[in-house]
Amino acid sequence: MSSGSEKKRVQFRAPRGLVERADALAAVFETDRTDILISALREYLRDAAHSDEVKQEIADAFYDDDITFEELKDLVGHEEAANFRLLKEQLSDEFVDEVAEELADS
Repeated sequence: MSSGSEKKRVQFRAPRGLVERADALAAVFETDRTDILISALREYLRDAAHSDEVKQEIADAFYDDDITFEELKDLVGHEEAANFRLLKEQLSDEFVDEVAEELADS
């Protein structure tokens, strides 16, 4: 993920009413639509990182190697990411040990 100061241009389509509401809020705060959307995105990502359901989805993506540790850390913070990485390593070790035991027993 990028640092907070690095900018990347994005383009997307949104429902007209939603854009109009963002524009109205921008007028109230004497700013532009981009600032409103960035603020809303930051708040959404911060809230999502505190949702147990979203955290589990993020952890699952990490366990399945869909996201890197750095991406995980950006999403949930360093401490929680370290815990997920440790659990992933423990689960992998336990799986290997279980398979080894099963093979030894057969």
